[in-house]
Amino acid sequence: MARRTTEAPPPPPTPERIVDIDVQQEMQGAFLEYAYSVIYSRALPDARDGLKPVQRRILYMMHDMGLRPDRGHVKSARVVGEVMGKLHPHGDTAIYDALVRQAQPFTMRLPLVDGHGNFGSLDAGPAAQRYTEVRPAEAALLMTTSLDEDVVDFVPNYDDRLTEPGVLPAAFPNLLVNGASGIAVGMATNMPPHNLNEVVAAARHLIDDPKATTADLMRYVPGPDLPTGGRIVGLEGIREAYETGRGTFRTRATTRIENITPRRKGIIVTELPLGVGPERLTEKIKDAITAKKLQGIADVVDLTDRTRGLHFVIEVKNGFVPEAVLEQLYRLTPMEESFGINNVALVEGQPRTLGLRELLQVFVGHRIDVVRRRTAYRLRRKEERLHLVDGLLVAILDIDEVIQIVRTSDDAEAARARLMQVFDLSDVQARYILEMQLRRLTKFSRLELEKEQKELNREIAALRAVLNSERRLRGLVSDELAQVAAEHGTPRRTVLLTSDGPATGTGAARSGARGGAALEVADDPCLVLLSSTGLLARTAGDEPLGSEGRRTKHDLVVSTTPATARGWVGVVTSRGRLVRLPVLDLPALPPTVGRPSLSGGVSVKEFVTLAKGERVLCLATLADEPAGPGLALATAQGVVKRVAPEPMGNREEVDVIALKDRDEVVGAVQLTTGEEDLVFVSSDAQLLRFPAGSVRPQGRAAAGMAGIRLSPGARVVFFGAVAQDAPGSGDAVVVTVAGSSQALEGMHHGTVKVTPLAEYPPKGRATGGVRCHRLLRGEDGLLLAWAGAGPAEAATPTGTAAPLPEAVGRRDGSGVPAEKPIAAVAGAPAPAVAPPVA
Repeated sequence: MARRTTEAPPPPPTPERIVDIDVQQEMQGAFLEYAYSVIYSRALPDARDGLKPVQRRILYMMHDMGLRPDRGHVKSARVVGEVMGKLHPHGDTAIYDALVRQAQPFTMRLPLVDGHGNFGSLDAGPAAQRYTEVRPAEAALLMTTSLDEDVVDFVPNYDDRLTEPGVLPAAFPNLLVNGASGIAVGMATNMPPHNLNEVVAAARHLIDDPKATTADLMRYVPGPDLPTGGRIVGLEGIREAYETGRGTFRTRATTRIENITPRRKGIIVTELPLGVGPERLTEKIKDAITAKKLQGIADVVDLTDRTRGLHFVIEVKNGFVPEAVLEQLYRLTPMEESFGINNVALVEGQPRTLGLRELLQVFVGHRIDVVRRRTAYRLRRKEERLHLVDGLLVAILDIDEVIQIVRTSDDAEAARARLMQVFDLSDVQARYILEMQLRRLTKFSRLELEKEQKELNREIAALRAVLNSERRLRGLVSDELAQVAAEHGTPRRTVLLTSDGPATGTGAARSGARGGAALEVADDPCLVLLSSTGLLARTAGDEPLGSEGRRTKHDLVVSTTPATARGWVGVVTSRGRLVRLPVLDLPALPPTVGRPSLSGGVSVKEFVTLAKGERVLCLATLADEPAGPGLALATAQGVVKRVAPEPMGNREEVDVIALKDRDEVVGAVQLTTGEEDLVFVSSDAQLLRFPAGSVRPQGRAAAGMAGIRLSPGARVVFFGAVAQDAPGSGDAVVVTVAGSSQALEGMHHGTVKVTPLAEYPPKGRATGGVRCHRLLRGEDGLLLAWAGAGPAEAATPTGTAAPLPEAVGRRDGSGVPAEKPIAAVAGAPAPAVAPPVA
């Protein structure tokens, strides 16, 4: 028979308790509690130490864990765990983010955490906390110094089991030095970093003169000093922010314009505005190019590394003015950013907007209070120690009686009472004497105690003097600030500019930049220059070089030709080639007074591929329409040719003469009138001069005609053209250099002679000419010759000046020893032809 089970009846239902509330009041109260919590406990820094609660707790916990800059790093996760478990119950992500920020040198002007590992970059976040390690930086010790000397109040932690400092001692103005940013409820803060030396100088001035105005303090703090450097443009917003606590300023990247290749310029970016990374900049530049808002950029390359730091290269297309392109970059990309200052911080638990003077006042007041409390604490400790030392000295002076009292007493309490009665000691002194070790009873110990007593009296007097004098207290605070600046201060990184002028370009071409420089290089007239060492450049104008401009600061100009900035010129080589070059690719010489400098020129080998033994001889004008008398050239075997003007079209190069076997072009010149005299000089010292009109123009495929009759074994060493009675050209001269062809280069300078060209009479074409130099013993021929309008100047193989002797009237005389090896000669206003250029 189955047993029946009965269930107990359910309990009676509990009567419902419903409370009617006003939803509006409840939501208002809850929101205010939440807002206050965010403002006070999370988002806003304290104006005294410049730290948010999470940052303060990180530094305090690292201090409590015994971490030091001179000790090893520990895992970031360990620090985060200690902070979260004991002080900050808001999740590890927020704690680790705050820890990372304090370790980033591109975020903090004076980092407080020394990080080991990947702590992120301007474009990427850090590694996980389990992979990185940290320890306090040297500056962190300044924030926690004297923390165990009762300098600040401690408050309970979130569960009332531990205590934490409500504020750190902060031995330097951290809020101004490192700045702050945070978003609270209904308010936000955004404060830029400043230079430690400047802020400390302003704080010390405020200590000395509490009535100092903001204008007085700005003499020491002229503006922010960002950790990434850069430039701040315009100071009005900064001045307004220092007065009212709110303002705006613009930051710009630090750039320079230089040749990144011999044929192209680029904008080198070495510093970016605060918070801007290379990857973000690259993305914005590419977006602007795609949207056709940005012109003139060929490529963008990020060459940043640990060795040279930030190195961002923006390659500018040929034909665009780099300064105008830079102006576009400032306008369209993060290379120029605005920073809005909003100095909101907690003062006595209340959020306030503070100017520069108020920020420094709050810090100085906090620091004075810290030093006062520290001094009082040290005074108490010194007085306590002096009290014990006085008791020990009393006991040592009558140690036998002390021992007798101790030995005859029933217990320690009785001994303590008798010592207090017999020697008039305090309870603390008596207990200390009873605990004294026997080794302290020596004569030397007594001397040490007496010395310590004197030192303690001196220190106590000094501490009391500080506490009793406000002036001394403020002076001590000022001196400590000066010491901090001396040990941790660094030079200013950010350049302050009162205003920004528009970028300047060259010419007045069509502009792609609004209100700034011309974006593209104008097709203005210019001169293209070729130097004796093979450098090419162009000038900003078409004025011919005078005698003072023929020699540049670093080289000798041996050939010039007029052109336009967007035109073309040709170069003639010893193989009879005429190669077309774009003038726009040549570097433009900066405007200069006197002689120009070709140090920034480009080697002709960057434009022309030369075969073995091939040399560049001169520059030639390229015309779209046939015009002018054309080009004259001659070969080593004495052939002369006038090339009829003929446009090249789109061809990059053409042959201007059909050369025979083992022959080469030794000289070429662009004729200007066709009435010039052509001059040959041979290796056996024969000079032939005849009118250019005796040579009829030929097409480019022709082989030329006889120019000079050469002796067996002789060759032409110079060919050129000299204008007849050119106004302002000076007297034409002939320069000849004789020597031994067997001597090593540079070992034998040879002999040099300068002779007026008038000494050599004109003769007919295809004749032998007249002697121009008498060879001496050891000389087997002419090494170099030149004829043209004087005064003549010479250059060594490296381009430096080589002196020439005075002109003599004997056309067949011998030369004088050359002081330096001569590799090139040129005259003024422009050489008729260039000698061979390597």
